[in-house]
Amino acid sequence: MTLQLGDLAPDFEAETTEGHISFHQWLGDGWGVLFSHPKDFTPVCTTELGEVARLKPEFDKRNVKVIGLSVDPLDDHHAWAGDIAETQGHALNFPLIADADRHISGLYGMIHPQADDTFTVRSVFVVGPDKKIKLTITYPASTGRNFEEILRVIDSLQLTAKHSVATPVNWRQGEDVIIVPSLDDEQARAKFPDGWRTVKPYLRVTAQPKD
Repeated sequence: MTLQLGDLAPDFEAETTEGHISFHQWLGDGWGVLFSHPKDFTPVCTTELGEVARLKPEFDKRNVKVIGLSVDPLDDHHAWAGDIAETQGHALNFPLIADADRHISGLYGMIHPQADDTFTVRSVFVVGPDKKIKLTITYPASTGRNFEEILRVIDSLQLTAKHSVATPVNWRQGEDVIIVPSLDDEQARAKFPDGWRTVKPYLRVTAQPKD
């Protein structure tokens, strides 16, 4: 199964390090990040989970819940948590899903047989309040993810969900944005009364709208 942008994120029930969850219910009316790691007690995964724990206040500020997954059993997750805290300086503060039967991995296409037919690759799914998939990223097992980039994309997704704008290359919170081409100038004047700079008729740059 290949999930695409705009698809409904499959619901599931799972055992996690913070108890039993039903995914859609656990998400509530906010955003979510579901990410898989190949295996517990491995070096790259250890650094990644420590980084997500460090950044969790940033996810919280954006009303985003984070949850990890691997095909290891729950006991391994609990045992590994001590290593993460010891080596990374940040204890786990979000749930890890135990997917030993690979049911959830299958629903989300997290196992890529040509890369590894046993373990999950480094998949990322950003899910919106409507439970639809807004972003997918897949990294190989050997490459650790940039979770600050994932936060940057969430900033863009949340901004564009509220306003008729797109974000340009390398955009960061507070920088200028682009008015979407589907708005003509008359519609744009109503939405952006402070105006914009026209670089080309299809490229209109304006200040980031305030919430």
